[in-house]
Amino acid sequence: TKMAAIKSYFISIPQSALDQVSQKLSLATFPDELHEAGWDYGAPLADIKRLTTYWREKYDWRKHERELNELPQFMTTVKVDGFGELDIHFVHQTTSVKKAVPLLFERTRLSSLEGAYAKRFKGPGSFFEISKMLPLLAKTKDAEPAFHIVAPSLPNFGFSQGIKKKGFMLPQYAETCHKLMLKLGYPQYGKPSPLLKAYASNEQSDADPSNTLVTQGGDWGFWITRTISRLYPSSCLASHLNMIVSSRPAPGTSPLLALRHALTPYTAAERAGLERSHWFEKEGSHYSFLQASKPQTLGYALADSPVALLAWIYEKLHDWTDDYPWTDDEILTWICLYLFSTAGPTASLRIYYEALHEKGDVSLNAATGWLPGTLLGLAQFPRDIYVYPRVWGKGLGKVVFERERESGGHFAAWERPEWVAEDLKE
Repeated sequence: TKMAAIKSYFISIPQSALDQVSQKLSLATFPDELHEAGWDYGAPLADIKRLTTYWREKYDWRKHERELNELPQFMTTVKVDGFGELDIHFVHQTTSVKKAVPLLFERTRLSSLEGAYAKRFKGPGSFFEISKMLPLLAKTKDAEPAFHIVAPSLPNFGFSQGIKKKGFMLPQYAETCHKLMLKLGYPQYGKPSPLLKAYASNEQSDADPSNTLVTQGGDWGFWITRTISRLYPSSCLASHLNMIVSSRPAPGTSPLLALRHALTPYTAAERAGLERSHWFEKEGSHYSFLQASKPQTLGYALADSPVALLAWIYEKLHDWTDDYPWTDDEILTWICLYLFSTAGPTASLRIYYEALHEKGDVSLNAATGWLPGTLLGLAQFPRDIYVYPRVWGKGLGKVVFERERESGGHFAAWERPEWVAEDLKE
């Protein structure tokens, strides 16, 4: 049966792989550094040396592996058109609460995306990000909704299978998630939602919420959940987005919204958000050009050198958060999930290339435009990489929930898990 093909999964990295990493760390060669360079030129030499030493001498992967294995992890196969059967790893936390809402939680690894090229990319994330939110979403009061949570590792990421053919683009990632939810038996797929019809017309409904699907997305999850909304509109009632990629309302496509934009001055927070977005476009996004054009070239360094992988990701963990107090163990566990992934760290770069080489940029352009079939909840965090004025987000679809937080950055589910959980419950 379909359910019989779903098996429990436990992470078990071979000791030989750990020994090889330790050997490479002991042989690492470090570059020099300019005086008083700080973070201006990238990850500081002192930080990388300190983390390398800690990794080699004190970091205990087995301890964190045991903790990760406390998550309810599973493996199954999903058939993607043109790519055959793929092994898909996912976290699946169910609840005994009746009429619980299925929640598809989408993240990925290294990425960043929106305007021509400079705005269309995001950053390091994985199924690991859901670990802080699972207990928060499991605890519900009588009046709060309950959730069945599905957090997949996408193909080329985590412990899911790597793709060996060209052309695995955003529609294929969306298809993977869509078919995974079908396989898990959530009946909302393919059925028109009475809740959607009621909410869209501002009416009340007593329809069963378990017959609907809600998605939560940031980073590449924004683009994938938006693609799900476009390709499978009857399957997705609502999306909560904590990274909002949108454009200034244009008179030719959104005349009323453009008029509202013209007549409404930006708030102090919105002006600060635009400054943050401009900083990212100028100073923080150019890594994505390499990943989107020649990912294989960069891949040799990331696959061979643990220190190169550490520096490449650590810079983003620092720059894209709101002074989050990363511990050395947190940082190195994130790095190891790239290093020990089934397909290897190079595979995680290819989503950039594929997404930006889709003919006509269909999926990217559609994701930042109006999609009528999905209700939207938008949450802004001031230190994210894109922080646009709130009125811009209204061009994405019917917005039924908005929240502007006073702190937090790109990795909201990790930095401020209680706030993301609060939004989802509301």
